[in-house]
Amino acid sequence: MTEPHGVAMLESSDGGGGPAVQTERLRKTFGALVAVDALDLTIHRGEVFGLLGPNGSGKTTTIRMLCGLMAPTSGRAQVAGIDVAEDPEGVRHRIGYMSQKFGLYDDLTVQENLRFYASVYGLRGGERVARVKEQLHDLGLEERQHQLAGTLSGGWKQRLALASATSHKPEVLFLDEPTAGVDPASRRLFWDWIYALAKSGTTILVTTHYMDEAARCSRLAFLSRGHLIAVGTQEEITRHFGTETVEDAFIELQRRDETPEGGKHPEGGRRPAESGGSDRA
Repeated sequence: MTEPHGVAMLESSDGGGGPAVQTERLRKTFGALVAVDALDLTIHRGEVFGLLGPNGSGKTTTIRMLCGLMAPTSGRAQVAGIDVAEDPEGVRHRIGYMSQKFGLYDDLTVQENLRFYASVYGLRGGERVARVKEQLHDLGLEERQHQLAGTLSGGWKQRLALASATSHKPEVLFLDEPTAGVDPASRRLFWDWIYALAKSGTTILVTTHYMDEAARCSRLAFLSRGHLIAVGTQEEITRHFGTETVEDAFIELQRRDETPEGGKHPEGGRRPAESGGSDRA
């Protein structure tokens, strides 16, 4: 894929097998508002990839396009080898999605929620029974399988949501701030499961505001006002921004976005990704 003009593309080459996610000049506008502009991104198979940026940077819009829930204005995107504009339904059958407001049914038990989502993703009969049993065991939900989902604590709801989102063993899993409001112990356990999924071959794309979680990602991408600013490992990102930590880089990026002079680079030039289009997002 051609390197986008002006963006710090820090990532190493793909390890083989083709990318799990690839976008080329992806753009989304809402009238005069440019939410995502000229996004070129490659995410390798089996990678835990973090998408960071201040509120309004275009993260959720990007994920909605990649999930086939929102049509791009222009550009191309492929997820699990499927074009999101040409076959959005095909994309949705090969991905999982989980957010902090995942749609669990409070008046159904843990087991009933799992059975429901397994059915939604096309599992039937013995295959569904076996998968639900496997999910209950793997995420430690067996003792709570008959408990109503609405009575679960935040950490347990998170487990159930992750199990539901992965009922069909998706090739790519999108996690949109999945641990917001969850206690640190539950967040740590959640990430153990994420690594286990990645080890089994699932590609993970996660947005988060927790910098300790960002540090757990193999690579990171920073968005600002709809533009891709930098892509790379934690070390490459901090070197690019000239900061000691990823958190410092995030705070600096947020400061730029919140000031009237937000379009200026700290050294007095333009932002690295400003090669065209609107800064608004």
